[in-house]
This record gives sequence, C-alpha cells and structure tokens, in this order.
Amino acid sequence: MLAWGVDFTTAELRTGVRQTDGFTCGPTVAMVASALLDPQYADGVADYGAEQHRIHEAANRIWPRKLGTTPWGVAATISRHTAELGTRYGWRLFRGRNDRLSDVTAAVDTGWPVAMLVGKGVPRHWVLITAHPQEAVLHCFEPGSGQVREVTLEEIQQHRIPRLGFPRAYALVLPTG
Repeated sequence: MLAWGVDFTTAELRTGVRQTDGFTCGPTVAMVASALLDPQYADGVADYGAEQHRIHEAANRIWPRKLGTTPWGVAATISRHTAELGTRYGWRLFRGRNDRLSDVTAAVDTGWPVAMLVGKGVPRHWVLITAHPQEAVLHCFEPGSGQVREVTLEEIQQHRIPRLGFPRAYALVLPTG
C-alpha cells in the first residue's frame, strides 16, 4: 500500500507522516487510509498537518475535538474516498479475547486498511492496520511515532499491545460493503 511514495506495509519503517498534536491520531489515520485508497486524494495533500486539522474539524462537528475522533467520524472520513469504489466503511466494537479478527484480516488481505482504536481503561489512540504478512501478524501504522509496527493477533486478543502505545483494542473501522 503506497501513498506519497511510502510503503505503509513495511514493518519498522519510519514513514515521515506523523500526527501533529495529541488529538489528531484519528484524523491522521483517516488521512493515511484515504490516501492509500484514493491516489488522487493523496496527490492533492500538500501539508499533512493542515489536512489533519481539516479532517478533525469535519469529522467532529458536534464531538469536542479535545476528546479525539469518534469511530463514526473516522469511518465517514474514509468512506468519502471509497464510495466510488463501491465500498463504505463502518465500525464495530472489539469483541474481546474471543474476537478472531477474521473480518479485519480479510479486509487487509484484499487491500482495505483497517483503523483500530486502542487505549488503557478508556479509548485513547488510533492506529491503522495496513498489512497481514503472516498468519498471526499484522503491520500497524502508529501515527504518534510515524512508524509501521508489527503486532500479533494474540497480542490484540489478550490486551497486550504496548508497541502501539496502549494495551487494549476498543473499536475497529473497516469496510462494510
């Protein structure tokens, strides 16, 4: 998955794309997902920071921006770039330790990035799942560092994903058809 000449599927890669402040992880993830799915959109983004703030404002018309971006805001933002492809994004709650994440791996395996909301105690941070290179391994773009990091399905299921900044998944934004 390429955007801005960067392969967002390569583990341990520093992408050069980072969130601009403590509240723009969701808009950054939505921006990268949109760019991966819509090359014309990617070509039009000249300033990553300004675009993050534009997305944040558009996705949070009612929701306070200091509380981040909602799952439905991230889904709506990505859907603006997938409608022409006949796909909309929606969201679902993470189902806990028994969640097999088969819908997530199926989406990523067919070229659709999946946003994941993580936290500790409360949802706090967005990451973007961009690849499923091995049976139980995912590559996630982490916007705070700008890196693509490797995590396992078991780490997500067992609430042990510190490489993404927080241990627990709360919600997933993925294509719904």
